[in-house]
Amino acid sequence: MMLSAIVVAAGSSRRMGFDKLMAPLAGAPVLEHSINAFVLSDAVNEVIVVCPEQRFTKLKIIQNGTLIKRVDGGENRHNSVSNGLDALDSTCTWVAVHDGARPLISQQQIHATLESAQLHKAATSAKRITDTVKRSDSEQCIKESVDRENLWAMETPQIFSKDLLLQAYHEVEEAQDLVTDEVSALELIGVHTYLVPNSTPNLKITFPEDLALAELLHSGSN
Repeated sequence: MMLSAIVVAAGSSRRMGFDKLMAPLAGAPVLEHSINAFVLSDAVNEVIVVCPEQRFTKLKIIQNGTLIKRVDGGENRHNSVSNGLDALDSTCTWVAVHDGARPLISQQQIHATLESAQLHKAATSAKRITDTVKRSDSEQCIKESVDRENLWAMETPQIFSKDLLLQAYHEVEEAQDLVTDEVSALELIGVHTYLVPNSTPNLKITFPEDLALAELLHSGSN
């Protein structure tokens, strides 16, 4: 078994107003935490970081015997993941795709998601939606309630057999579809992804206030 991790970090952080991936979190950039989580995992053989060279050179990556590569991003997220797939080691059998903006991912959840992927060929970290959910119009007025039964919020990592993910991405490119995660790509070839409930914090840094929350969560876990 060989697991390769693709850490996607090519975004421009337009909604944030500054480079959120290089924002400080517990003394290190957000992206550095995300990469090192996989470098330190004894299940991971290589980590492919999809990001600009200028961003990558500012990081202090832990040296743990793990092969680390950097590739440029693409025009959108799935193009960036595709670039990462092109860089996979030929002996890779499993692929984990992780958002660089999720710096709190735990070793426990990486391993749990991999174990589920080995059983089901496709697995993702996720959380049940417990809040009341509403759908609004473009003016932010509530139009209807959404039944939260069996609703989940997708997280990363999302882990798949390499052959299955390559097949899904071939379909994405053939159909010229835009997908926001790999679970969506698998749906295009009719493959169901197993949900792995996550009991640990794994928020995605999107807005400035998320950094303050991540800082509190990080300090609470150490």
